[in-house]
Amino acid sequence: MAKISIPTGCIVPQETILFSGTIRDNIRYGVPTASHEAVIRAARTAQAHDFILGLPEGYDTRVEERGVNLSGGQKQRIALARAMLASPEILILDDSTSAVDIDTERRIQDELAITNANCTLLVVAQRVSSVLNADKIIVLDKGRIVGRGSHALLMQNCDVYREIYDSQLGRERSDEEAKALVQREELP
Repeated sequence: MAKISIPTGCIVPQETILFSGTIRDNIRYGVPTASHEAVIRAARTAQAHDFILGLPEGYDTRVEERGVNLSGGQKQRIALARAMLASPEILILDDSTSAVDIDTERRIQDELAITNANCTLLVVAQRVSSVLNADKIIVLDKGRIVGRGSHALLMQNCDVYREIYDSQLGRERSDEEAKALVQREELP
């Protein structure tokens, strides 16, 4: 009989769940035997390490019930570090960086690209900046799919996406730059 392998997966929701205990315990929740070094690597990927070190007791800082002593962005980064520590094959980020600034979000995305090269990443987002580098973006409007493709293709072919982009990030690229991006994507 053939053995079936089911991929491991994690989801990081917008509204994170933290538990009473230390920050280290919260990050290690799914991998309780993880080393301190592995916890630090996961926290660095999630852009949480620096703020954790700034807390009075660092990784040993107590998290109050539901994380009420932490900001929304701090809670999201701890939850993301927890998922990173698990090294999932499939990672679903459901608006899970909505409470962090755009620069922190970009650093998280850059780290995810480096550390999770073999991970399938599914991002649900309202912020265009969360999906700019995605291989495929699906645009929904009133529950219907109105566009599919890369950022460059959608900038050319999807009015809804372009309107969202312009309202959130402004017009950073001209139509000529968008065409150049599309041509580069079409190269073998």
